[in-house]
Amino acid sequence: MRIPIWFSILIAAAVASSGQSLPSDINKDSLSRFPPIKREQMDEKGKQVYDHVAGGAGKLASPTGPASIGLYSPGVAEPMRMLNDYLRKNGVLGDRLSELAILVAAREVDEQYVWSAHEPAALKAGVAQPVIDVIKYGKDLSGLNEKDSAVIRFGRQLFREKKMSSDVFAKTRELFGMQGTVELTALMGDYQLNGLLLKVADQHLPPERKPLLPPR
Repeated sequence: MRIPIWFSILIAAAVASSGQSLPSDINKDSLSRFPPIKREQMDEKGKQVYDHVAGGAGKLASPTGPASIGLYSPGVAEPMRMLNDYLRKNGVLGDRLSELAILVAAREVDEQYVWSAHEPAALKAGVAQPVIDVIKYGKDLSGLNEKDSAVIRFGRQLFREKKMSSDVFAKTRELFGMQGTVELTALMGDYQLNGLLLKVADQHLPPERKPLLPPR
C-alpha cells in the first residue's frame, strides 16, 4: 500500500507548524509506532480482512487509527470490525445514543484520537454541544434528559468504580432493556479496547484533526 503523497505533505506541514517533531519511534505515514500494513504482504484471509476494514476491494485502509493497527493481527481486526459495525449500525441504541456512549468511553480513557473523530460525529447525530460538554468537562448531570443522564452515569460508574450498582443497572435496564444494556456495555468496552491499541501505538492525530479533548 502506497500512502498518497498529499498525506505525507500534510503531515510534514502540520508538524512544522506546530513547532514539534514526532518521537523517533513514530512512523511518518501512520503517525504511530505501527507502519501502515501493506495488503500485498498479507495472506488471502488477511487480504479479505483488509478489504473489509478498508470499506471494499480496491480501497486503501486508513494509515492511522485502531483499525489500521489491528490489521497486524487479522484474527483480531475482523471480529473487532464486525462488533463495531453491528453496534453502531444495527444495535438497538441508535446513532445518537451510540455516539454519546462512545464519547463517554473516550473521555473516561482520555483518548484524544477517538474523541476528535466522534465529537463531530455526535453533533451530526444530534447530540447538542452542551451535552457533549458535560462529558468533556466532567460536569454534573442535572438538566440532561433521562436517557442521556443514564448513559453517562452508567459509563462513569463502570470505568471509575469498576462495578455496577443495583440502582444504576435497574435504570439502564428500564430505559434500554436487557439487550440495550448489553450493547451499551459492549460499545463502551469496544472503545476502551480501541483506546488501549492507540495508547500502545502512541497514535498521533492526522493533520486534519483538531485536538478537541482537553486535559482533565
